[in-house]
Parts: sequence; C-alpha cells; structure tokens
Amino acid sequence: MKRICFGLLGLGIVLGSAAAQRGAALDGLERLREGRSRRATSAARDKSGNYDPTSNWDNRLVKSGESLTLADLKGPGIIKHIWITFPDEHPSWISKVGCANPSEIVLRMYWDGRGKPDVESPLGDFFAGGFGMRMTVESMPVQVENGRSYNCFWPMPFRKSAKIVITNESKKPLVALYWNIDWIQKESLPPDTAYFCAQYRREFPCKEGKDYLILDAEGPGHYVGTVLSVRSRSPEWFGEGDEKIYIDGEEKASIWGTGTEDYFLCAWGLREASFPYFGVPYTEGWGEIGSKTIAYRWHITDPIVFTKSIRVTIEHYGWISADERPDNKIHGFTERTDDYASVAFWYQVGPSKEFATLPSAEERKLPQIDTIFSGKDYGEKIPHGVGKAMVQEGYMWTNAGQILYQPPEAEEAWLEAPFTVEKREPKCLVLVLTHSYDFGIYQVSLDAKLLGKPINLYSPETTVKEHHIKNLWIKPGKHVIRLHCVGKDPRSSKHWLGFDSLRLRERRAIVSKYAHDKGTE
Repeated sequence: MKRICFGLLGLGIVLGSAAAQRGAALDGLERLREGRSRRATSAARDKSGNYDPTSNWDNRLVKSGESLTLADLKGPGIIKHIWITFPDEHPSWISKVGCANPSEIVLRMYWDGRGKPDVESPLGDFFAGGFGMRMTVESMPVQVENGRSYNCFWPMPFRKSAKIVITNESKKPLVALYWNIDWIQKESLPPDTAYFCAQYRREFPCKEGKDYLILDAEGPGHYVGTVLSVRSRSPEWFGEGDEKIYIDGEEKASIWGTGTEDYFLCAWGLREASFPYFGVPYTEGWGEIGSKTIAYRWHITDPIVFTKSIRVTIEHYGWISADERPDNKIHGFTERTDDYASVAFWYQVGPSKEFATLPSAEERKLPQIDTIFSGKDYGEKIPHGVGKAMVQEGYMWTNAGQILYQPPEAEEAWLEAPFTVEKREPKCLVLVLTHSYDFGIYQVSLDAKLLGKPINLYSPETTVKEHHIKNLWIKPGKHVIRLHCVGKDPRSSKHWLGFDSLRLRERRAIVSKYAHDKGTE
C-alpha cells in the first residue's frame, strides 16, 4: 500500500531529525526554492487599487457584526506565514470605546472554494491565547509577542484558491487591524498534499460521564496539535485526566496517556513554560476556584497518523476537596466539571468533517460564577474608619469604579463591606483589590474572625488583583467583611486601600446537596 505523505513536502521542516528541534528553519536555505513569493496585506492602496506610497493608513476598521476578507488567493500555493495585530480592548487614544477582544474575533479559512471553512476558531484561541487573554507565546508554529503581534507559521497549501476571513462578533469595533499574509505561488502541488485544518470547541462546564472531545475527523491525515484552556470550577488540581485517541474507528483507544500535564509534556503539574513543541503560556496555578490555565502541544516531529478517521478526547478528572465529598475526605481521581475550551490542529486529504458548531461570541464567554458586591455600588456611604472614602472611576475596575479609601494613618483605619447570603452553598470568598505605590497592608476578617495573613497592597505600578480568601459553606443571613489596616510596606507612601469588589464564587461541588454543621466554614 502506498504510504501517503500528506503535504509535508516543501514545508521546510525535516521531521524526526535533531535539527528539526531548533535549526530546521535554516536547513536548506542554500538551495533555491521553486515558486514565486507573494503577500496579501493591509497596506494602503490608492483609488486604483495600487499600493499608495504616500499614505500611512495601512490598517482597517471592522465594525461590529461585519466581516473582512484578509486574503483571496489564486492557487496553487502554500501560505507560509500570517501576521496580525490590533490594539487592546480597553479604551485608548486609538479608540475611545476600545477594541474587540481576541475571543470575539472569528478567524475562518476556506480552501479551494469550499462553502464550509476548514479553519474556524476565535482568533485568540487559534494563537494559543484562550479565553480572550493576551500573552506571549514562544513555539515553533505559533509565536505571539506580548499579546500584541500574532504570528502563525503553519504551512497551509491550496490548489485552486485560499480565502481568509475575519468576523467581528464584538459589540465594539475592531480598530487598527493590520495584517501580512506571506505565501508562495506554485506551478503545482503533489497529488498527496493535505489541507491544514483547525477547529474550536468548548464545554462550559464539561459534561459528566463523557470525556471531553477535542477532534472527530474522517479521512486520511495526521493530527498535529492541541490548545487547551481550562478554568477550574472546584478547588484542588484539575489535571489528572488522560488523553485517549481512537484511530481508524477503533472502539478502545490505542493511544492512552497518563495525565493531562503529561500529555502537554510537563510533569507534576502545569507551570508557565515555552518550548518549540509544548508549553504553558499562562497559568494562575491550581487549587483556586476560577483559576485559568492555557497549554499547547504540537505534534510536529511526532504527528499522529490516521488513514480513515481519528477521535481525540481527554478525561476531565482531578482532585476533589474534602467538603465536596460525602465522606469528607480528599479524593485524588474524581470526575470534575470544569470549563474546557480547545482548538484541534490537523492535516487531512479532502474536506474536513463538521464535528463542532462554533458558538456565538456571547456563548464563548466564560459563564459568570460570582455573586458580586462591587465597591462602586456601596458608594461613599460604605462603613469606614478615619479618613475619606470615595468612588474612583476607571475601566480597570468592576462596574467601572472602586472605593478609594484614604486614611491618614494606620490607627483606626478600616473599611467594611456588609453582604447578605440567601442560602447555604459551597462558595469561595474572593476580594478584588487594587495594588499601588501608596497603599497599605490590610488584615481581612469575616464576622470578626480573622482570615489568613495580612495582604500587602503595595506595588510600584497600579494593578488590580484577585485574592482568594477562603473556601467555605457560609450560613444564610447577614455578614460583614472587614479590612483593617495593620501598617504599610516601607516603600509605600501612604496607607490607602482600593476596594474593587467582594465576590462569592460558585463552586461546582460534586455532591451539591451535601452540607455540614461547621458554621461558616
């Protein structure tokens, strides 16, 4: 039987060799390449459609709900590089209303005139930035500089045509959009050349009793990559689930892993790391409800080959805290229902199978799991000690504002946030506080009981941070959170406090009706 090569000819990557680890990009540059280099770009054009050397208006505006074609190419050819940039979503000098979030921008690619895209994903997730977050990604096929410039080096061959389309599903405009798409026009492509495919999928939360599906494809090809984004909905470590990959219709997975971090080529957890073929560009650690982790795994030197079909799944198992179990004991391998989102990357011959429907931008947002008591809603009448408490407005805070408390000294400096709980449920008590160069050190208490260590709010730059105070089952009724000043960092100029919000974060307890009689704990 003839072995199919699936389009890696001429891709500039020598699979399986040591040089492919880092030096493959330089390999063979001394030999002339066949074809003609071309570019699709946002560069300014005059009224006749020619590049305008007198203008610097090289960007585009995509209004809410509109689409824009970045490239409409005639083949045969191979796209070798994509570069895209656009500003941050917050208001700025570029746009007073801000810009669309990377998760609200959809990237679609159509090969050879097909009506259905073979690539369909939120732009951020495609570039290994899940949940619309901006971060640095340093890998071989995908490279992102500080969440600003998005670069893709996946080879994307096409025979007749290639069309790349951006859709803005945000309520905000997509402003100052720049792009360059570099490709090589060819005389022909080998008959066994495969098409590049990518598909986004999500479950918020994962479905109980069923492994999370990453890819379900039919036809000959090979699997080349996974981006997985997880938000924890329960305390403890989420990543004990094994990857299970079913080849050519088999009922039992012939490729079966040993744990989530193992699949992503890490060990004993997932920590921030960047390598050519695997990495964790972002993690907030584990053990805290609401913490996010984003990881990528590229099967470049070890593609997973299939001739008829492939089904890629991963278990959503992990540790469960004692108060979420009826036996009141910690369990180390229990199904969890966290929030998962993924992008599968693969090459295959022929059109790709439609196994997932892209949710709307609103449906792609992580569900709200917080009951929020915002500082701005408390207003200036919020109970406090000596000094002044005022509402300070700004886009960085919840509800576009916070309480800025300005005590003259630590003595008698405190601020209280009363709140009411309707029923007993498992919650995580979270405080969102501002850190800055003139802020103090504050001790947290709930109903006059001290919780944790004092929080040092000093920072040379102004930032807003979440502080996970305690996981608890809190009694129904009225309660009071108190922040009491106990001093200041030697580097801080004042004892101030920025109170963004108090949050009761939902915990997806495995036994949701289980309760105990330990008061508020």
